[in-house]
Amino acid sequence: MDKPFRSGFVSLIGRPNAGKSTLLNALVGQKVAIVADKPQTTRTTIQGVLTLPEAQAVFLDTPGIHKADSLLNKRLMVSVRAALDERDLLLYVADAAREFGEEDRHALDLVRKAQTPTVLVLNKIDLLKDKRTLLPLIEQYKAVYDFAEFVPVSATKRDGVDDLRRMVVERLPEGPAYFPEDHITDQPERFLAAELVREKALLATRQEVPHSVAVTVDRWEEMPRITRIYATIRVEREGQKAILIGAGGAMLKKIGTLARTEMERLFGTKIYLDLHVRVQPGWREQSAFLDTLDWRTMAGEDDI
Repeated sequence: MDKPFRSGFVSLIGRPNAGKSTLLNALVGQKVAIVADKPQTTRTTIQGVLTLPEAQAVFLDTPGIHKADSLLNKRLMVSVRAALDERDLLLYVADAAREFGEEDRHALDLVRKAQTPTVLVLNKIDLLKDKRTLLPLIEQYKAVYDFAEFVPVSATKRDGVDDLRRMVVERLPEGPAYFPEDHITDQPERFLAAELVREKALLATRQEVPHSVAVTVDRWEEMPRITRIYATIRVEREGQKAILIGAGGAMLKKIGTLARTEMERLFGTKIYLDLHVRVQPGWREQSAFLDTLDWRTMAGEDDI
């Protein structure tokens, strides 16, 4: 007798920089979320769908749980709380190389309110010199919250990811596929393009610009053999603009080349990318502008 098909919604939650986006990409098997070793790289819920012969898991990556000290950060926490509602399973992703602290207790208070089965995923085990330190860390988490299961992984090395994937499928309820077999994410290419530019800007500039970088796609021209994308990188201060442009425009050229190369791979077409940098003081507190950053409300012009 054939096994029943399983399907469900699984949210990845945790503190900033725990590696949730890297884990999402590993679980789905391709890149759907940008990755950078900076807190709050993820600014909205990112959907990644894994479809197997026996199951379909709809994963949702979320911004890191943090203290909301700006309008942008308050919006991030709203999306985190929304991702806790009506889920079949939660994956609480924690950095195994980071000590358990008060911020973890605060984050787990949110999880407790959801009353949803939660798996503790201890990520970044490749950074541990002694794997025996995992046991006392697990005990600290167990003392605070009754997790359904504990899974150590390295999302970057893909260690333990197959085991986690199997465990998720086993815990999903019986149900139909919610999306077609070839559906990977709900994000439009326009949003992905903006996110890829932001990712490359974060990776290329080691200076203090991550929270202050936003990217908007101002114009999108889709032609038979090439897609032309015109985008603006926005920062809050002139000094940040100088860092992003670099000497003789070298840094901006590097960011553009890295982003264009990855877009061509993901979108399967030749890309012309036109990048500019603009100073927009205080954009993190501007409600109308924040609306343009989320693909659900993204503004701009199209020529198709």
